[in-house]
Amino acid sequence: MVTALLYGLTGLGLFALGLYALITQTHLLRKLLAINVLGGGIFLVLGGLTRRLADNLIDPVPHAMVITGIVVDIAATALGLAIVMRIHALTGHTTLPEERE
Repeated sequence: MVTALLYGLTGLGLFALGLYALITQTHLLRKLLAINVLGGGIFLVLGGLTRRLADNLIDPVPHAMVITGIVVDIAATALGLAIVMRIHALTGHTTLPEERE
């Protein structure tokens, strides 16, 4: 029980840190990294919720969801990096337009 609580609190902290960075940062690469930290917090919370309360057995469904989520997160990160590189090639900037002035 203590381990699941530790995973949950750490995941919540990572989620909050990623959400704060996503809101406050203007550089697109930093925003992409914030989304990765936010996703890592969600995966940590889901990984901590794998034990069933009655039998103290491990539930494989959240593990499968986390593994699938990690694969999707890697693909989304690659797509985000390609978009950031394309924006940089077209505009020469990697910050949001309203922050350049």
